[in-house]
Amino acid sequence: MAETRWSLRWNERPSEEAALFNPAFCGELIYRCVFEYEGIRATPMPLALAFVVLPLTLHPATRVILPGRANATLVTWAAERGPHLAELPDRVLALRPIAREALLFMTQAGALAVTAAGLQRGDAPLRLSAKRPAATPESEEIRRAAGLLGRWFANQGGAAAVLQALGVRP
Repeated sequence: MAETRWSLRWNERPSEEAALFNPAFCGELIYRCVFEYEGIRATPMPLALAFVVLPLTLHPATRVILPGRANATLVTWAAERGPHLAELPDRVLALRPIAREALLFMTQAGALAVTAAGLQRGDAPLRLSAKRPAATPESEEIRRAAGLLGRWFANQGGAAAVLQALGVRP
């Protein structure tokens, strides 16, 4: 198998990528999405949705066009922003290894559990504090966006409708 940058050991990766794409931070983003989704739907979040969290929250140009409220209609929002979302399917594929690594990290830590119904909080849930003393404004914006996605996805028809509106195939 050919070695990719995602298969490099953490100390061999570029420091910027290691900081942004570390499993703890990316796992926290997915966890926040699951937490908010479960808060509205009271059901596990479909696993496929976890793979769009990072491309939507970590990409600054996409993050800034996310709706301000979770009751926005996803299909209308996506239709109005088609050109901005054109590269989203490619980002989903590119970040798939990072999302898998984050999911593995969070399930091993017990924060998330993968069930037949989807992703849910695990036996050792994270404590999501409102403010972190060492957080940057951008990292806080990314965390807020992940929570918004959870509420937004929960207000939509289902995982297939969300993925289709975003142009992503499962």
